[in-house]
Amino acid sequence: MANSRFEEVKAEAASAITDENLRSAYTGLVHEDGRHEYYFGNDTEEAAKLREAAAIQLGMLLRVLADRSDSDIEEITELAVERAERMELQ
Repeated sequence: MANSRFEEVKAEAASAITDENLRSAYTGLVHEDGRHEYYFGNDTEEAAKLREAAAIQLGMLLRVLADRSDSDIEEITELAVERAERMELQ
């Protein structure tokens, strides 16, 4: 395995998802065979709160990806937009 901390991160995430005070959750999975899965849930149906939660989660993901890949946020954002436009989510 290329990242020795990956198993630890998976275990931490699995534990954190059971927190009773959680308001929003997003998990995106990419399998070795290229298959994608995603889980997105919120404790509200209000559009403004859903947008805010999604924007916070997207911002966190962009920040982490930019830092870990030695890229800037704009570069990661452009790539993400391209991929999102091509993605067919069920």
